Amino acid sequence: MEYTTGELAKKLGANLIGDAQLVLYGMAPIEDAKPGDLAFLANKKYFKHIENTKATAVIVPPEISSAEPALLVHPQPYYAYSQAVKLFYPGDDYYREGIHESAVIGQNCEIHSSAHIGANVVIEGDVIIGKNSRILPNCFLGRGAKLGDDCLIYANVVLREKTEIGNNVIIHSGTTIGSDGFGYVFRDGCHHKIAQVGRVVIEDDVEIGANCAVDRAALGETRIGRGTKIDNLVQIAHNVKMGENCIIISQVGISGSTKLGNNVILAGQAGLVGHIQIGDNVIVAAQSGVKESLEDGKTYLGSPARDVMHQKRIEAIVNKLPDYIRRLRKLEEKLTKKKQ
Repeated sequence: MEYTTGELAKKLGANLIGDAQLVLYGMAPIEDAKPGDLAFLANKKYFKHIENTKATAVIVPPEISSAEPALLVHPQPYYAYSQAVKLFYPGDDYYREGIHESAVIGQNCEIHSSAHIGANVVIEGDVIIGKNSRILPNCFLGRGAKLGDDCLIYANVVLREKTEIGNNVIIHSGTTIGSDGFGYVFRDGCHHKIAQVGRVVIEDDVEIGANCAVDRAALGETRIGRGTKIDNLVQIAHNVKMGENCIIISQVGISGSTKLGNNVILAGQAGLVGHIQIGDNVIVAAQSGVKESLEDGKTYLGSPARDVMHQKRIEAIVNKLPDYIRRLRKLEEKLTKKKQ
């Protein structure tokens, strides 16, 4: 695909500064770009690269208004970049409708004629698959699972029985949805398994990364809200309720029956205990340990997680402890000498 700078500015809703007839053939990082490439800048620490880039045009925020390359000025350059990628690299619709001859389909299934079912997929009975959904090789869909429209299920994904997936959902390889919750009762010297008979519901426009586990509810349902995005290697336990548009970053663990509001961000390796509530618009910083409910709209840091400014003050004091100890020892020595 190729576009002139003028054409691309219109498609992206950007303000063009420079020649509207320059031709763009693709995209590249600003440091590596060549003539004919479109680059982008969103982070201020990389603004310096615009002086030396060989890119023909650069998507930039409003703070930049003049430079040698043509500029496509947009209030959200990262969003404009995401749309430009779709224009230059639309991709081929490789996964055509139809069911591969090696797939195993159970009884009473409803599979839309536009769906793609890949090689060695196993679909148990009473499964529903919507239009234009694509299920790639070696996936398993348990009895009674439901998959909406326009979903993309990458290879080696497991959707256990009764799992319900909305529309426009993407699930990456190695993920299991509907695995048993971790429930046991100790008696007579051993752990007895508690049957997990609930289900998982994934709402529309959710994306779940590779090698994640979303456990079925013990009773009732585990639910992931509309528009939520989950990174690789995340564990979500039974009966968790997650709101809309949450961002869950790699290696997060959420214990059972915890409830997240809307627009929650959990940074990498954050851990949450069970049976707590996380308010709307909460941010939990990386490696934080959350042991109690958190209020709306605040940022938390540390283990245990505290208000971010309070925790930073604690850390500042802790960092000075060695100096304080040395000073105390000197004072002790002086006091000892005076007593002598």
